[in-house]
Amino acid sequence: MNKTIRHTSVFVLLLVLALLGRATWVQAYRAEALADDQKNRRNTIAQYAQPLGNIVVAGSPVTGSKRTEETEGTDLAYRRTYTDGELYAAVTGYSSQAYGSTQLEGIYADVLDGTDDRLKNPLDAVTREQREPGTVLTTIDPAVQEAAYRALGKKKGAAVAVDPVSGRILALASTPSYDPSKISGTNDGAAWKELTGDPDKPLVNRALRQPLPPGSTFKLVVAAAALEDGLYRSVDTATESPSPYTLPHTRTVLRNENASAPCENATIRTALRYSCNNVFGKMAADLGQDKVRAMAERFGFNDAELDVPVRAYASVYPSKMDPAQTALSGIGQFDVTATPLQMAMVSAAIANDGLLAAPHMVSEVVDSDGDALTSYEDGDTRRIVSSATAAQLRSAMVTVVEEGTGTNAAVAGAEVGGKTGTAQHGENNSKTPYAWFTSYAKDPSTGKQVAVAVMIEDSGAARSEVSGNGLAAPVAQKMMAAALK
Repeated sequence: MNKTIRHTSVFVLLLVLALLGRATWVQAYRAEALADDQKNRRNTIAQYAQPLGNIVVAGSPVTGSKRTEETEGTDLAYRRTYTDGELYAAVTGYSSQAYGSTQLEGIYADVLDGTDDRLKNPLDAVTREQREPGTVLTTIDPAVQEAAYRALGKKKGAAVAVDPVSGRILALASTPSYDPSKISGTNDGAAWKELTGDPDKPLVNRALRQPLPPGSTFKLVVAAAALEDGLYRSVDTATESPSPYTLPHTRTVLRNENASAPCENATIRTALRYSCNNVFGKMAADLGQDKVRAMAERFGFNDAELDVPVRAYASVYPSKMDPAQTALSGIGQFDVTATPLQMAMVSAAIANDGLLAAPHMVSEVVDSDGDALTSYEDGDTRRIVSSATAAQLRSAMVTVVEEGTGTNAAVAGAEVGGKTGTAQHGENNSKTPYAWFTSYAKDPSTGKQVAVAVMIEDSGAARSEVSGNGLAAPVAQKMMAAALK
């Protein structure tokens, strides 16, 4: 063999060894990563090779699956369907062959498509056979959910209802909504473009993922801080609150919406009843931002890991404020933001004698035999304020509904307490304000109770007609009435 052939043979042998080494490395060390790669088409084919498991509300599935048709031009056997898709979109999210999955559909994708390792027995692990999918059982009450969605109607907004004792989320609605069935296939580009291009952002879950200034509903947090700190002994103790109140170290006057309201040195009860800005601005400044922030964080503000199990965006109480900014934070302005879930949590803790139960909208995840894979405990509580403080705040909130700015929330035969809010929007309050209402209701005859928060981002109403009592309280009333039936 001449020298050239020998060198060529050695080179070819090295190439063969390199290819064998590469193949071994891929199969031994990279196989799992490649199998899990989102660009691996086989994963999508496997995901939709059989009907998906369902998301269940009150014993009935609100999701389904159907065989794809040849005219759809896809190699995927099944596609997701939804019952009352717009009603439950904020709960389920979507499962799309083209655009992925969100909300519960995304969190429990492995359970719902049968690939979760907990669904497999030892033999399945060897054969890689796909098992029957599991099921996600939610805590949603269909009557409360429908009441929220119908009452919101064409308004841009959101609503949340929570059982104060268990923490179960009974309703989670966001409007405008969308039908997830319209984007569940492979060829739904036109529908997707319409949804993502809609200026009203129907794909945004406003109940969990759009923190906005909470306005005067935040005054409940400031009142809680003042009572717990001992700044004021009770909700019926006169405060030191000049009216009008000039923000510290400025010439800016913090005025009240109702100029004739008895807000000067008003008690907390009266100040909540008439929503006196001077009282809570001065109260926040007197307490200082650190004490107000501590109380806000006990209620759940600044928590970037609030999972229900969908991750909620953090509601924010800011830091590094000057005294004037701290005063503005006391009325839910400056850089304070909150989600409807967060404000429902505030009312829930007050309703539950100062204990906040961890909010959750899934009770259990089960396999095809009904055996639990994951369970979420009811009543996982932590103390926010003392029982005495909670009782005083409930009493003052009842006054708001019976005699103050929240009369539209009254439910016949029930104890109802609430707080309205109208938050400024835009530079120099140039845009339509946000309307808020947070409340609780208890039926003394049945023991049922519920806590609610409603946010109306835009109702289309004239600026002069925007108020928490006029727009948000009627939505809360219908939700509370449905929950207490």
